[in-house]
Amino acid sequence: MRLSRLCPKVSLLLAMVIFVLLLLSRVLPPTCPTPERSSDPQEVSMWPPDSLRVDPALCQANLSVAAHPDFAALPTHVRDFLLYRHCREFPVLQEPWATKCAQPVFLLLAIKSSPANYGRRQVLRSTWARERQVRGALLRRLFLVGSDRNPLQACKFNRLLELEARAHGDILQWDFHDSFFNLTLKQVLFLEWQRTRCPNASFVLNGDDDVFAHTDNMVTYLQGHDPDRHLFVGHLIQNVGPIRVPWSKYFVPTLLSADEYYPPYCGGGGFLLSRFTVAALRHAARVLPVFPIDDVFLGMCLRQQGLAPASHNGVRTAGVHAPSPRLSSFDPCFYQGLLLVHRFLPYETLLMWNALSQTQLSCGKKSGVY
Repeated sequence: MRLSRLCPKVSLLLAMVIFVLLLLSRVLPPTCPTPERSSDPQEVSMWPPDSLRVDPALCQANLSVAAHPDFAALPTHVRDFLLYRHCREFPVLQEPWATKCAQPVFLLLAIKSSPANYGRRQVLRSTWARERQVRGALLRRLFLVGSDRNPLQACKFNRLLELEARAHGDILQWDFHDSFFNLTLKQVLFLEWQRTRCPNASFVLNGDDDVFAHTDNMVTYLQGHDPDRHLFVGHLIQNVGPIRVPWSKYFVPTLLSADEYYPPYCGGGGFLLSRFTVAALRHAARVLPVFPIDDVFLGMCLRQQGLAPASHNGVRTAGVHAPSPRLSSFDPCFYQGLLLVHRFLPYETLLMWNALSQTQLSCGKKSGVY
């Protein structure tokens, strides 16, 4: 039997459903399309194969930790870390070209960067992180990046990183939220990536994208060392412990660590390590629970392997201080013999690299170039 007309109540209900669907279509965020892979063989990387890629949604929250009486009072980012602390496998969104380590690499520059830091990456590509040979030693560069937490921002930044990967072949990006507490994930995932993709790197510079690294000096220093012996040098930090103040960026509750002191470690702004030590860290990282402070975590890995970090006076993660108020701390002569200095703005990196590259630079007088 055909109805000549719909019941008024049914018609009203259908109209309301259509209105809601139209409204949702306007307010729901657009989906971010999956970037297309290049067919250029130099831009295609086969690690890991699709069969090994792990959907983050498959890694479920560890709800048992939420039963702890102190859990509810913790800051949101700490609760998130505890719930997903066990998750260690994430899809690779962008990878360096397969030719990155085709030749034996003397110094691999593994630079931690955030998706939005395009300006910093561009400056580094043309200054101290430029891929080249120094004293016959090959330097290679890659940026370690996660994804923005905001889905709309992630769409833009992931597209940006895809363009950078196509142009420079130096982006190693995973699909996890790029945050301070997830820096350790970058370390863990990089160690595993390096095992299969760049195992021939003799030494690694592990640092942030806001440091000034005198990579020429690093090569000179490292050429006197054996890559198959332990080396882990930087700004040594010891006899310090967790910060228990909840508002601090470095807050670590007793639920995460009851220890009152951390093992000795080097500041995460930048440090140098050998091929031997990279392998040792990788073995330890596989068995130790992830800790949210990445440089402290690496100190824990060293301790687990019976190794220790060492201090190098040329690594200044606290910056450079002029000996007199009449002198500029930005004088290139103070940097001429150093290895690494933390906290540089992009334009400062460009100025310092240009100044140190001048053959006529004279450091007899501390007049201050800039």
